[in-house]
Amino acid sequence: MSRFKRAAERARKAWTALRDNPYVEQIERARRRNEDEPLAIAAAPAPVPDVEAAPVAAATEAELVPRGMRVAGAWAWRIIAVSIVVVGVLYLADMLAAVVIPVLISLLLSAILQPFASLLVRWKFPRSLATFLVLVAGLAAVAGILTGVIQEFVDGVPNLVDSVEKGIGQIQDWAEKGPMHLSDKQINDFFAEVDTQVATWIKENQSNAASTAVDTAGVTFSVAFHTLTGMLLVLFTTFFFMRDGARIWSFLTAALPGETRTTVRDAGHASWRTLVSFVRATILVAFIDAVGIGIGLVLLDIPLAIPLAALVFLTAFVPIIGATVSGAVAVLVALVSHGWVTSLIVLGLVIVVMQLESHVLQPLLLGRAVSVHPLAVILAIGAGVVLAGVIGALIAVPLVAMANTAVKHLARSRRVAPPETDPDPEPEAA
Repeated sequence: MSRFKRAAERARKAWTALRDNPYVEQIERARRRNEDEPLAIAAAPAPVPDVEAAPVAAATEAELVPRGMRVAGAWAWRIIAVSIVVVGVLYLADMLAAVVIPVLISLLLSAILQPFASLLVRWKFPRSLATFLVLVAGLAAVAGILTGVIQEFVDGVPNLVDSVEKGIGQIQDWAEKGPMHLSDKQINDFFAEVDTQVATWIKENQSNAASTAVDTAGVTFSVAFHTLTGMLLVLFTTFFFMRDGARIWSFLTAALPGETRTTVRDAGHASWRTLVSFVRATILVAFIDAVGIGIGLVLLDIPLAIPLAALVFLTAFVPIIGATVSGAVAVLVALVSHGWVTSLIVLGLVIVVMQLESHVLQPLLLGRAVSVHPLAVILAIGAGVVLAGVIGALIAVPLVAMANTAVKHLARSRRVAPPETDPDPEPEAA
């Protein structure tokens, strides 16, 4: 083969290889497309995937943050927000304690007296007149009971003092003739030392007596003024709660949306019924406790039996703790006046009455609708004592019972959204 033919053969093979190259084919197709559509804009080339960066790009938030941490974080900021709101409300309530506490006491008094006012309204009495008559009758009843209790207390104090003196004499006899074998001189020296210490303390603090008296007088005047103001506020607030309670609640919930407004109003009405039932049952339980313990104290001839029974009635409004405190006072008075045998009998009487209250009266009268767990009762009373003292302990449990009913009612009234459906379902095949 000649040199010319060999060169032609190589050129032909090179042209064939070049024509079969895919890159050349792509360039040729692009050239023909540009010739056919001269005004068309060439499409941007597809991005080449980065093989090394693909695993990092595919990592999602669920893979980087564990589910437990995400759930804990979501709960944490919500708890912080709710805590801030609660602390703010408590701070405002503490600033306005002179108004908030009388309003809460008025709620309890309204729950006690409002059923009687409603009864008079059903008997065709005007609402304002019925409310006024019930409020005056309630004040008269409280004043009469307090007068009788105070009179019994004044009459029973001399007997209690005599019993205390006898008890001190018995202690002295025991100190002389018992295992201690103290002499009269040692006992007299002990009491003389006590008198000396008391006289020394008075002499050392005599310089501060005048300023202390002035400060005490100022504090007493301030307390008396605030007490009188609070009592007047309680009277006016109770009157209007009894007369216009439903309209006041409707006004307070008027700004809520339609369905929410109805649900919240129903929850408020359910809470009010719970408060009324709770107060009625508590009064009945307190009365039964006072009668039971009072009869026992009278039969045992314990001094101040009627005032102690009244104390049992009042402290019964503070569940668990109130009965314990009043029972301890009754046992102590029995110990001072009649000795340890009688005090043990009184202790047994108090325990029986408390067990009857816990296992029979409260479940029967309160029922499950207004029942509160004992742990919640203890925590509520403790928080009430810290925030508002004795008044806080008195109103804590009713407020917890109302909140419990409101939460249950709102939970039952919550609407569950229907399952989502396809808005444009595909037609079924024929």
